[in-house]
Amino acid sequence: MNAPARSGFVAVLVPLVNDPYFSPILSGAAEAAYERELRLVLSTTLHERAREASLLDRMHGATDGAVIVLPEQSSEELGRTLRTSYPFVVADPLLPLDDSIPSVAVAHRSGADQAMEHLLALGHRRIGAITGPPGWLATEDRRRGYHAALAAAGIPPDPALQAAADFELGPGAEAAGTMLGLPEPPTAIFAFNDALAIGAIRAARERGVRVPEDLSILGFDDIGLATIVTPALTTVRQPLAEMGRAAVSLLSRLLDGDRVEIRHIELPTRLVVRESTAPPRRADTPG
Repeated sequence: MNAPARSGFVAVLVPLVNDPYFSPILSGAAEAAYERELRLVLSTTLHERAREASLLDRMHGATDGAVIVLPEQSSEELGRTLRTSYPFVVADPLLPLDDSIPSVAVAHRSGADQAMEHLLALGHRRIGAITGPPGWLATEDRRRGYHAALAAAGIPPDPALQAAADFELGPGAEAAGTMLGLPEPPTAIFAFNDALAIGAIRAARERGVRVPEDLSILGFDDIGLATIVTPALTTVRQPLAEMGRAAVSLLSRLLDGDRVEIRHIELPTRLVVRESTAPPRRADTPG
């Protein structure tokens, strides 16, 4: 059966363009689109659900399909768009998705397992966690890894060592500052993204706490800033550019009418050890 006529344009909806997290995803998507002779129509959603829905409605008639990065809409809302026969692929789901929605994500839980294994192997037992917003897929999968690692090591969780925060530098600094002010502060902090981790480094510096001599800090993402900050950040690398490439590749196959056996792609994560983690300066015991 011949594939339907196509315009050659596909939409990419992304929260922000000039952002160290989203830029590599866009770069990968653009490269994959070039290889497939597709042209991208880029729109920013600004993390606004109504704006995202409006853009999807506009793109329906103007493009062949879409890649939606970190969508704000629920699985049910996205499913209604899918039923209009407008193909799309979700890259980096914010919330759990229905099985019918094609997606590309990363192995958040595996990344958290690697992060905690590293800190525990260094000898840390009092490990704080600065998590992302509650309910986000990335937050909850990484949180499960954090708690499972503590349980496996026989360390009871301490609510004072866990703080939810938006994935930004300022909230990371605030959460880390609160932990460092505890009578028994952590010897290590696992921040659920690099911006939070860099904020934690800033908070430590403001309090005269040395990283990594007095406090180890570990992030998640491996954005460009991770190698620029001092000390260079130990972090879990997400294959961000590959996420964009895989999303466009999957969308292209859907547009071609190919049979797609695997509609949910999970890309591996990898620990990258740099300078912000070290064994604890003094022996610490579970709190």
